[in-house]
Amino acid sequence: MSDKKTIFVVDDDPDFVEQMRLTLNAAGYDVVTAVGTEDAEEKLLSVRPDLAVFDLMMEQMDSGFVLSHSFKQLYPQTPIILLTAVAASTGINFATPSAESQAWLKVDKVLDKPVRPDQLRAEIRRLLKEPAGQTEHHHP
Repeated sequence: MSDKKTIFVVDDDPDFVEQMRLTLNAAGYDVVTAVGTEDAEEKLLSVRPDLAVFDLMMEQMDSGFVLSHSFKQLYPQTPIILLTAVAASTGINFATPSAESQAWLKVDKVLDKPVRPDQLRAEIRRLLKEPAGQTEHHHP
C-alpha cells in the first residue's frame, strides 16, 4: 500500500490531462484522470482522492463548478483546485473570490491557466499541508 497522495485531475482536453498526470507523477503523487465531467462523475464513485484539480470550462461554461459541487457532497474535506482560462478570455477574475463566493464556489483555490507546474505543486502541498519538498523524495 503506497503512502502516496492521490490527485484527481479532470479536464476536457486529453493532452492537458496527460501533461498534468506526468507533472504530478514526477512530483511523487498518484494521479487519477478523467476527460470531461461524465467520466469524472463515474470515477468519483470508485476513487477517493486526497485532492482534486478541475478545469472550470468543459462541456459547459460552469462544468467545473457543477463537478466541484458534486465532489464536495461526497468528500466535503477534500480540497479542490479549479483551473480556469476564463480570466484570459473574459477578463473575469476568480482568483481572489470573497469568502462568500468561495463558499458558493465550493473550491479551495482558483488558478489561472496556463498554470506553471511549480505553482501547481506548491498549491497542492499547501492544501495537503505537506512540508515543501516532501513529495520530492526518491526511493532507492
